[in-house]
Amino acid sequence: MPELMPTVVDPDRFATTRQPTLTAADDLTLRPWTTADAPAVYEAFQDPAIRRWHVRTAESVEQVQQWIQAWQTAWSAGNGQWTVISGGEIAGRIGLRRSDLTEGVTELAYWTTPASRGQGIAPRAARILTRWAFDDIGFDRIELAHSVHNPQSCRVAEKCGYALEGTLRGAGRHADGRHDMHLHARLRID
Repeated sequence: MPELMPTVVDPDRFATTRQPTLTAADDLTLRPWTTADAPAVYEAFQDPAIRRWHVRTAESVEQVQQWIQAWQTAWSAGNGQWTVISGGEIAGRIGLRRSDLTEGVTELAYWTTPASRGQGIAPRAARILTRWAFDDIGFDRIELAHSVHNPQSCRVAEKCGYALEGTLRGAGRHADGRHDMHLHARLRID
């Protein structure tokens, strides 16, 4: 049956292109992950704050290398993951996930290393990726969800113009059980 509406984001934008490196006017760079980054990701996942907000744990560098390979493969479906570089060091991760190219909707997700917190890195990286996803790729909507117990993520969303749309009850799994999640979003027309 033919669709009444055209696909918002052309799948070839991802399937036939290499993941780009994104830069800003300051020293922040978003580049694709390489398996050589695995020790830094492993180290980051030893941090209790990162483990608190994720459902997985890094048990070895080899396991993280498998994650990175999966992140690299996910690019072709519109789910790009970037390492955030600041001052020449890995400062965190930012990416798009749950992308629906037909509808033009994706979700932004991120974390920062303990040494990089409090420096505005997450909001700066989110602004870079948001601008690219809207202007260069053509997404119509980007969502950002976080636990209601994570006020730091709420501040990142607010600093980047992601409006709070509501609370999703019991929508997020965490090590200590299901959490209600704040849903923020931006539209390309914002």
